Amino acid sequence: MISRRQLLIDAAKLGPLACARLLGPCPFGQAFASGGNADSRPVQIEDLVRTAPRARYWISSAAPGVDCLKCHTPREDLSDRLHHAKDKDPAVKCLLCAQSCTIASGERGKCRARMNVRGELRSLVYGRPMATQIDPIEKKPLYHFLPGSEAFSMATSGCPLRCKFCQNWQISQARPEDYETPTVSPSSIVDTATTRSVPIIAFTYNEPTVFTEYLTDIARLARKQKKRCVLISCGFMNPEPLTEMCSVLDAIKIDLKGFDEAFYRNVCSAELRPVLRTIQQI
Repeated sequence: MISRRQLLIDAAKLGPLACARLLGPCPFGQAFASGGNADSRPVQIEDLVRTAPRARYWISSAAPGVDCLKCHTPREDLSDRLHHAKDKDPAVKCLLCAQSCTIASGERGKCRARMNVRGELRSLVYGRPMATQIDPIEKKPLYHFLPGSEAFSMATSGCPLRCKFCQNWQISQARPEDYETPTVSPSSIVDTATTRSVPIIAFTYNEPTVFTEYLTDIARLARKQKKRCVLISCGFMNPEPLTEMCSVLDAIKIDLKGFDEAFYRNVCSAELRPVLRTIQQI
């Protein structure tokens, strides 16, 4: 007898085929089904690094006039930990989310989507959507935002959290090199939504904060085309990047996964306070 899990997996695989009959083929990627949006063939990380653009929201230990308190607390003894501007490959600290990763050269943050490449933080997921699908806006769920409308939903890989109950773990916990994905410009995303007569672009499925640069570039172009952009997020970003996102988005839904510090630490590998701060700021 087929298991309940296998039945759900088989049903998910059939879903995109039905959508394709109704909507026609997508010009890039496929609909996400059981983790199978992009081609499951891995790619070489060197190829990703070579084309990865410079990320935003980070600081280098070798930056001119760098403030050490961006990475360290006043109580720390830094006498034997001084960095030098002449270091060949300095460490960087990512300022995008509340994980506050300090990343050595050649290493990545907890989201796996951003890498220190010779002292410069790069985005490995810019222009590389791993999942695309047209959903009803109520599925986000946004019940009072253009009700009855469709949303062009998209995601890359990566997430700063490790939620044990994640329903999209195949993409949120994947590395960019785990799947072969086409390179898609922000303008192509907007053009596709226009061609499909979809009024909303939704950043969803994984944690969109990890592709902030891509997200905001798409949203700015979409606004010029009178399209709305929405964010479905875990709310773990820092205030500065959130300010930028709020300036270009039309609606934000935060997944408050629990109201207990221990729950966030034990189940999500995160903290509750940054999420509450995000909700307050929005």
